[in-house]
Amino acid sequence: MKIIPNGHGVLPAPAGSPAMAAGLRRFAAPAQPPPGEQAERCELCGEELGGEHRHLADPQHHSIACACTACALLFTRPGARYRTIPDRVRHDPRAPLTDAEWAELQIPVAIAFFFRSSALGRVIASYPSPAGVTECELDLAAWDRLAAAHPLLAALEPDVEAILVSRGDGAEAFLIPIDMCYSLAGALRVNWHGFDGGTEVRRILADCLTDLRQRAREI
Repeated sequence: MKIIPNGHGVLPAPAGSPAMAAGLRRFAAPAQPPPGEQAERCELCGEELGGEHRHLADPQHHSIACACTACALLFTRPGARYRTIPDRVRHDPRAPLTDAEWAELQIPVAIAFFFRSSALGRVIASYPSPAGVTECELDLAAWDRLAAAHPLLAALEPDVEAILVSRGDGAEAFLIPIDMCYSLAGALRVNWHGFDGGTEVRRILADCLTDLRQRAREI
């Protein structure tokens, strides 16, 4: 099943650690297909997929597709139609974003993610919401200034990775696989209640950030 990350429909299970994948998937989608429905298959070769599998990004169509291990290995280099989404998680404790720098981006929410679209030639900013993934305006000049000062932002691989920023007591930034962003957004969407999302949404987000802190390696 091909995923178009526009805030509608079922979102892909996240890449990364089995614990986080299982945790987010149980909120975002059933672990097994309903009776009568076929199991998930690789978008390229049709092989049946297990619970844990890789994803491919289609930069031109801004979509994400499920892939078996063999097909995922075919698209690890730029230039093809698809790009295999990596599984690295990075942070930069030596150069954290400051409150003033976050304010420069003028993002009106407490959590957002940023990825570079090779098709559009620019960075796109989005955030989770009750409607799914919502795109917001981004001051590109401000982003370029921050990317020049922060190696984490400059290390972003186009189309397949994102910078996730959570604004709590301070701004935490992680470089993560882009499919993880859409899985998180899907999990928050289906569990959203009330104006601020409710207790379950806060718990899902807290669990996600805890997992990222444990997994992240220094850039």
